[in-house]
Amino acid sequence: MSIKQKLHGKCQDFLNNRLEVIQHTILDIQNSLESETKSSAGDKHETGRAMLQLEREKAGHQLAELQKINETLHKIEVKSKHSNVALGSLVITSNRNYFIAISAGELTLEGVNYYAISTLTPIAQLLLSKQVGDTVQFRDTKFTVTEIQ
Repeated sequence: MSIKQKLHGKCQDFLNNRLEVIQHTILDIQNSLESETKSSAGDKHETGRAMLQLEREKAGHQLAELQKINETLHKIEVKSKHSNVALGSLVITSNRNYFIAISAGELTLEGVNYYAISTLTPIAQLLLSKQVGDTVQFRDTKFTVTEIQ
């Protein structure tokens, strides 16, 4: 299995864990709403229900966002080679290593650190379309793209 395939798998695990947490939160809110209906009456009851409804709506938005991120992850062809940095590229630089996919943070494989980043992040915006040998400046750091997979 290639490094890109392993990184893609780690990104999927990261996303699955977040999905599980959100789904559990939604279920807890639903259970709270049902118990609130059975046990309360009056203004306090209405306030409690309204707060739970807002929480459920917020969790629903988070779930929808995670589903969009999941779609992005599924678009990545891990076996494809790139000559320019694009979605799905593994970018080795003189400074750090980046997997252009989803924002999943630092991932370590075989003792090497990689940063899984979304195409929307500032660093990815600088890297997109670059080729091996191109230099990028991010904040006070200048680095060179040494390899693209």
